[in-house]
Amino acid sequence: MADKKTARLKASPKSGQDAHHHRAAREDLEPLSIRGLTSIDHMTLLARKGLLIEASTTGFLLEIERRDLAPKTFRDSLSLKELEGDKVYLMIDAMNLEIGGTITRTNRVNKDRWQIAVDFREDAPEYWRECLLELLPRPGGF
Repeated sequence: MADKKTARLKASPKSGQDAHHHRAAREDLEPLSIRGLTSIDHMTLLARKGLLIEASTTGFLLEIERRDLAPKTFRDSLSLKELEGDKVYLMIDAMNLEIGGTITRTNRVNKDRWQIAVDFREDAPEYWRECLLELLPRPGGF
């Protein structure tokens, strides 16, 4: 009896998790230039430019240089945590595509570089996200 209960507990999702918070496996990309990372919530340009370095069917990972952060307060800050939860949009010039999403996390890589994860599930249907992922350049392919 205890073995069945243990098996059932292992098979059930952890409390507090739901399908919406599932993160798909990310794929490395040939770095792709982005520009105009803008907060819709605050109508503020956050970064002039950056690179899209990883993507999945649920979102993407950006790398932003400190010098490209628009507000001086962010260039001088040690954390961008306050941006988490902001609705944003940006432009991928090579694809002539403007895309929006929500910042889910920020991470300081070193003193001059940040990584920003953006989830775009709310703004795009699943089939569209899958097609976008297929079109993004893989390392050595662009």
